[in-house]
Amino acid sequence: MSAARSPSVNRPFGVARVCRLLGRSRSTIYATRARAARPPGALVRRGPKTAYTDERLTEHIREVLSDSPFTGEGHRKAWARLRMRDVRASKGRVLRLMREAGLLAPGRPRRVLGPRVHDGTIVTEMPDVMWGTDATAVWTTDEGLVTVFAAIDHCTAECVGIHAAKKATRFEALEPIRQGVRRRFGGYAQDVAKGLALRHDLGSQYTSRAFQSEVAFLGIESSPSFVRCPEGNGCIERFNRTLKEQLLWVKTFRNAEEVRLALIAWAEIYNERWLIERLGHRSPAAARRDLLALKASA
Repeated sequence: MSAARSPSVNRPFGVARVCRLLGRSRSTIYATRARAARPPGALVRRGPKTAYTDERLTEHIREVLSDSPFTGEGHRKAWARLRMRDVRASKGRVLRLMREAGLLAPGRPRRVLGPRVHDGTIVTEMPDVMWGTDATAVWTTDEGLVTVFAAIDHCTAECVGIHAAKKATRFEALEPIRQGVRRRFGGYAQDVAKGLALRHDLGSQYTSRAFQSEVAFLGIESSPSFVRCPEGNGCIERFNRTLKEQLLWVKTFRNAEEVRLALIAWAEIYNERWLIERLGHRSPAAARRDLLALKASA
């Protein structure tokens, strides 16, 4: 309309006059014209441009996944390991590229759970406030089923003790606790671990008189989880899942002693190099050192 000529003076009406009469902004007209004149496919994303193409970033993702000593790590840990190498990308982009390249681990179907008996959190603010212990098992070629006992810190998820035995007795269940007490409290004596709570399930090893008596001797408070409520002991349950996926399900063992030695070596790698998102993508050992340093400076 602005290009139309007036029949009386034979001159164009002009953009300013038309917009004034219609009550529209001239910038809207100019923007509409610019979009119409732009060739198809010329739209670009606003903001700073990335330094890596999708192909190059996918190569970096493959490198961090192959260099990691763990298997099945998701896009969040891949993103964190990329940042450690000063390769910057958003989590959404890393997720998209890993999905397109088939690098994501298979996910588990979600279950619809009923009402929970356990409510709240079992994660502590500082280390050595609550530990969790539980047992799992692995098959060996020479001795059959071997039981694995472990204990972790509820604050940092650090493995404080781990053990394997052919017979799952109450005395074998105490071994990870003994290891943790010696390492964290500098000895093994009466009330040496006073102030520490121990979360466990209601298995026969943990409810036995021998186990409870020794825990009480060390000054540890027994904290059993609710019946049929595994989330009450969820910290060690999550650790056992990692242990199975990263070691017990991917290697073959001959006997309990071979399992025990492999567990000790793997626990050291886990404590120093396994990244946990709730800890700011730090390893359990690094989070413990930072928390203790913060406590000492307070």
